[in-house]
Amino acid sequence: MEVTIKRRMLMASAAAALALTAVAVRAQGAGQASGEVTKIDKAGSRIELKHGEIKALDMPPMRMVWRVRDAKMLDGLAVGDKVRFTGEKIGGQYTVTAIAKAS
Repeated sequence: MEVTIKRRMLMASAAAALALTAVAVRAQGAGQASGEVTKIDKAGSRIELKHGEIKALDMPPMRMVWRVRDAKMLDGLAVGDKVRFTGEKIGGQYTVTAIAKAS
């Protein structure tokens, strides 16, 4: 009986550790930045942005290709547009989770 209680406590601890790890991975950073659209690949759900520093992602200013969470996010954007966007590292890939033309 004591072994069962210890096993349950161990399982509960493991579950809690996994939950905290998932939160930490998700919170690896959502960074907001300004940028300029340099390429759009709607079929591939990708956008290339020339952006400033994104401190939350420990990323210097650069030009890079981002995955977008949903290809519909690219509707209404064109090469040359100035944008504000939120980028996150999800599943090891840099992903735009929100984007809008800058005013």
